[in-house]
Amino acid sequence: MFEMDKRAAVGALLIANMLMATRFTLSRSIHPLLKRTPYSVFSAKQLPKSHPCPLWSSSFSFCLDIHHKSTTPLSLSYSSFGSFVSASSMATTALDENIEANPLLQDFDFPPFDAVEAKHVRPGIRTLLKKLEGNLAELERTVEPSWPKLLEPLEKIVDRLYVVWGIVSHLKSVKDNTELRSAIEDVQPEKVKFQLRLGQSKPIYNAFKAIQESPDWKVLSEARKRIVESQIKEAVLNGVSLEDDKREQFNKIEQELERLSHKFEENVLDATKKFEKLITEKKLVEGLPATALELAAQTAVSKGHENANAENGPWVITLDAPSFMAVAQHARNRSLREEVYRAYVSRASTGDLDNTGIIDQILKLRLEKAKLLNYNNYAEVSMATKMATVDKAEELLEKLRLASWDAAVQDIEDLKKFSKSQGALEADDLTHWDISFWSERLRESKFDINEEALRPFFSLPKVMDGLFNLAKKLFGIEIEPADGLAPVWNNDVRFFRVKDSSGSAVAYFYFDPYSRPSEKKQGAWMGEVVSRSRVLSRNGTSARLPVAHMVCNQTPPVGNKPSLMTFREVETVFHEFGHALQHMLTKQDEGLVSGIRGIEWDAVELPSQFMENWCYHRETLMGIAKHFETGESLPEDVYLKLVAARNFRAGSLSLRQIKFATVDLELHTKYIPGGPDSVYDVDRRVSERTQVIPPLPEDRFLCSFSHIFAGGYAAGYYSYKWAEVLSADAFSAFEDAGLDDSKAVKETGNKFRETVLALGGGKPPLQVFVEFRGREPSPDALLRHNGLLPVPATS
Repeated sequence: MFEMDKRAAVGALLIANMLMATRFTLSRSIHPLLKRTPYSVFSAKQLPKSHPCPLWSSSFSFCLDIHHKSTTPLSLSYSSFGSFVSASSMATTALDENIEANPLLQDFDFPPFDAVEAKHVRPGIRTLLKKLEGNLAELERTVEPSWPKLLEPLEKIVDRLYVVWGIVSHLKSVKDNTELRSAIEDVQPEKVKFQLRLGQSKPIYNAFKAIQESPDWKVLSEARKRIVESQIKEAVLNGVSLEDDKREQFNKIEQELERLSHKFEENVLDATKKFEKLITEKKLVEGLPATALELAAQTAVSKGHENANAENGPWVITLDAPSFMAVAQHARNRSLREEVYRAYVSRASTGDLDNTGIIDQILKLRLEKAKLLNYNNYAEVSMATKMATVDKAEELLEKLRLASWDAAVQDIEDLKKFSKSQGALEADDLTHWDISFWSERLRESKFDINEEALRPFFSLPKVMDGLFNLAKKLFGIEIEPADGLAPVWNNDVRFFRVKDSSGSAVAYFYFDPYSRPSEKKQGAWMGEVVSRSRVLSRNGTSARLPVAHMVCNQTPPVGNKPSLMTFREVETVFHEFGHALQHMLTKQDEGLVSGIRGIEWDAVELPSQFMENWCYHRETLMGIAKHFETGESLPEDVYLKLVAARNFRAGSLSLRQIKFATVDLELHTKYIPGGPDSVYDVDRRVSERTQVIPPLPEDRFLCSFSHIFAGGYAAGYYSYKWAEVLSADAFSAFEDAGLDDSKAVKETGNKFRETVLALGGGKPPLQVFVEFRGREPSPDALLRHNGLLPVPATS
């Protein structure tokens, strides 16, 4: 911990850093960003994908185990042009015996997730691209610098491609198989080629420039100005101004980067699936909680061990999060912890699944791309569309590192001292596979909290009831089951309707609850299915409603028990729901900046991290925490212990995030692909400043760092910490109003909804924050929440 003068100094530095950075970069941050990839009509990158949780999350969660059916009709179409099947396209597409029945090409209300198979991908995407190419050619021929003649037809083209490609890429994430991979791999270059053609369209680019230079510019709404400015900027970043030979080189780079990122993710998934540890000796699983043993036995049954049970085994341990974390935190057998840990940190680093070469290729191509665009490095390309600059992001990380280091060192000393008091043979030599185990034992001892013992108090149905009640209290919305209204990709997936205070539907969302190691990638993420849009209105009057999906990897129900959650899993659900709320409660009708679109990347974590704070709010938590069998409430003293334990090992957890963010920036600023140092040399150097215990020599964590090599977080992982300042300060508005004052909470919640959740990317994020908070952001709340500033007497 820091003395008061040191804490004050850190706070002052952070305040200066945030304010300087936001003032300096806002004028340069006019770009529509959507989660993992920039959303621009000019973007030659992947279309917007889902948004993963930060890597601090130890486990992932969601869903309900009850099923309600709804027969309420809905008029909500994702087709802008009606059916995409024409006589010519059918004549030229002989790959599908019945192209007219291809579910990807239908005029659907909700995506036909249940009907799409690998065989539909090649003919469906190729037919779609042929149609869109014709629409683009027609737009270029008739384009005028006006909203109806430029933006409206352009949004329809982009949206249709996004929705249809979104179906197949989503299925690859949640229902992966060899046939689907192969089909996507075949058509992916054709999809990227079309995106490049669209992104480098001179007629469209010139029309945007003409709008900006026209006398009507001054009367455009702020949202429309943001769209125009961001599309011009993104067009330049996507090579529209390059000469022919350089543009051809740029396009080859984009094609290859797309291919490599998909291959990287596939290797991580396959490497995760590949590891299986069959255990037949009961003594090897000592310490594992009942839920983990039940899951391990259930996994064994699925692997052919028909008589496996939790009591007598056999048990199968995997690297899927629920299994891996159970071993890391609870297995008394140190050798088992070591074996599983080593397997986890070396995933996708050997043999056919080795991602090392892919990482080098990705970094080399990103640097080449930056040079073509006249930037010094790829981080500068990334920051061109964010709130921060490279310097300001690095400054923030370094100041947070200084604020976290001493606390993290003390964390390790505390573990050594405690483990020694428990007679642990490894006390003087604690290493990576001991940290989680002894941290849990110390937490149990210090706060008398056993996370596994708390699981019965956090059953999924109760948690979701509580979350939905909180959303009603804060934002005046009702959430009701709508199962059966939309097709789903797995029987565990739930579908919900969101209604406003008048009872009218304003949005819909899917939930995919549980871990499925054989077909589903790891992590937890929220993604857009469709956005709110005036242009894509079904009836021509009211805007098309937004639809989201949340995908998680929680421990599934075992036997007759519902899914029972750890407290961290509860936090994860709240986090992802925060993302979904910003997408669903938008009031912005301009489709390119509605919901999560158009929000600078380093601000987009604000609502998700904001929602996590409510897990520690007494009324909210006590409303959730009911024993799934007896209905007994969580004891008051346990609640107080949870709050007291909130900052347990806060220094270590903060440092972990800083390490990820710092190595990301180092690789995209200073690293020279093909130079004397390897990426692992960079990782080790960063670790010297960000890890109290150095990584193992064979640690290949980078080979599974999908956020930056298969997602949109390249030179952007710092965004989690940047936005954490914003989210903590936003929650402090509720603390200032009085968390126990229901009227004040409701009023503040409404203000949060009308600003942060409603305005989308139609205004700069700093301006949106000021409209909510009444001032620019301060890091005081973050430092206080992390235990680096005094905590108020009231929780």
